[in-house]
Amino acid sequence: MGNTERLMNQIMELKFTAKSLQRQSRKCEKEEKSEKLKVKKAIEKGNMDGARIYAENAIRKRNEQMNYLRLASRLEAVVARLDTQAKMQTISKSMSSIVKSLESSLATGNLQKMSETMDQFEKQFVNMEVQAEFMESSMAGSTSLSTPEGDVNSLMQQVADDYGLEVSVGLPQAAGHIPAKVEEKVDEDDLSRRLADLKARG
Repeated sequence: MGNTERLMNQIMELKFTAKSLQRQSRKCEKEEKSEKLKVKKAIEKGNMDGARIYAENAIRKRNEQMNYLRLASRLEAVVARLDTQAKMQTISKSMSSIVKSLESSLATGNLQKMSETMDQFEKQFVNMEVQAEFMESSMAGSTSLSTPEGDVNSLMQQVADDYGLEVSVGLPQAAGHIPAKVEEKVDEDDLSRRLADLKARG
């Protein structure tokens, strides 16, 4: 009883920590947006060095956000495992009744009843294994933590495009001013094209 209570307390503490990490992630997201606005203002003033620094800050904040999210995800996976352990402890308490049921089925030669008892018991374990596998696969992806020059340039160009600004220092020019709705449609192709240009210059 004491062990189960202690385990439940640990689960609650870990859930609280995971929520704190998610809050930190949201804070980093806000800070990233703030740095992007600073990029915009620096470009407007023609301060390319300042814009580059703010772009680097924005990318760093995005990476921090992803790190917090990844840690929260890993903690949630631990919580899921502990939840499973708590369920296992509950199952182990019901083991004695299952053993008795199997023994009585064996004594009476009722193989059908014995098979049904085992099916029921095994199903609980299969469900837990499926949950554990799902948590493992959800943690599989990872993101780059570096801030390559291409990313900084792309972010500066993206901010400039979003606000209809001209950027000329070492960056490809935006293809004129496009209405917002049309810009959304061509955004992906445009970014791909600019990335290819940057690589060609590199």
